Amino acid sequence: MRDNRDLQLDAKSMICPRLAELPSSPSGKTGWPWTEESRRLEDTASDGQSRPRISVITPSFNQGRFIEETIRSILLQGYPDLEYFILDGGSMDGSVEIIKKYSSWLSYWVSKPDDGQSDAINRGLRMGTGSFATWINSDDMLCRNALIEQGNRIELHSNAVYVGICSYIDENSKMLSVHQGKVHSLEDLVCVRSVWRSGGYIVQPEVLFPREFALSVGGLNPDNDRTMDYELWGKLFLAGATFHYTDVHVGMFREHENQKTHDMFGQTRSLIDTARKLALRADYLSEVTRHEIIDDLDRYAIEYEKNHWKTSGRLAKVGLPRPLVLWLRHLREFVRKPTRFTAGGEPL
Repeated sequence: MRDNRDLQLDAKSMICPRLAELPSSPSGKTGWPWTEESRRLEDTASDGQSRPRISVITPSFNQGRFIEETIRSILLQGYPDLEYFILDGGSMDGSVEIIKKYSSWLSYWVSKPDDGQSDAINRGLRMGTGSFATWINSDDMLCRNALIEQGNRIELHSNAVYVGICSYIDENSKMLSVHQGKVHSLEDLVCVRSVWRSGGYIVQPEVLFPREFALSVGGLNPDNDRTMDYELWGKLFLAGATFHYTDVHVGMFREHENQKTHDMFGQTRSLIDTARKLALRADYLSEVTRHEIIDDLDRYAIEYEKNHWKTSGRLAKVGLPRPLVLWLRHLREFVRKPTRFTAGGEPL
């Protein structure tokens, strides 16, 4: 076990363990990845070539409720050349005890304060040695057989990003829906209204990307803590990447009340700002096309803000002026606050 270090490593790959080799599942837990495992994939492809090494990174902070399921979904992939890194930001909720249970199969793990999710993922990418990589957050999972099915479709193109299918699950891992992206170009990516927010979006856990290529474009932006995956796809497009859709069920995205994507207003502002920056960097777009895209982003931002305001409460919904609504809300909060009095009865 190698823990509590943050160094460039000659990372060990692993042979994915069998189900029987892992710690027993908690009482009452059944199905994938508790009592089921993936098929096993041969070490070499039909043409005799070795399988590309895949690096998987799990950034984590206080996700003890879900992290064991995440870890097992990666270890039980049955893929012949896998390295797995867990970079925990110093959790105090029992996550570390869970990670230690599986430390024998990890290439590297650490638990200490860090500079956030993007920083942790970038460190994992730099430590890795895989041809391809992905990150699986500690409340998400890989699907059963995800890597062996995706691995059969990877053709070692150093500029190819492979996008599968993502399943949405709830807090109890119950299936909610299934989604596949439809983004094929940077222009698709930055058309937030007509493509990304019209069902074409890419869900991060369904993606495998070339690790060194991602590092060559700077990896994740540590200053973008909301749409860093979206920004990475844009930087890869700008550098000439092609996106291939494989129809493989790869990722499982968990919806729960504590995730930051629930703040749709903040998420949308970040999305639009990032799309605008990417469009401005795309030299191959004509000036007419670029202006059309940016104008549409600006209109969408205004429309979204107006619609979001209308859902913020009854007074906003009926159309009262915003200053009046804000004043009334402030007054209501003031009245609701407990008032302290001195012995003479004057408020403090």
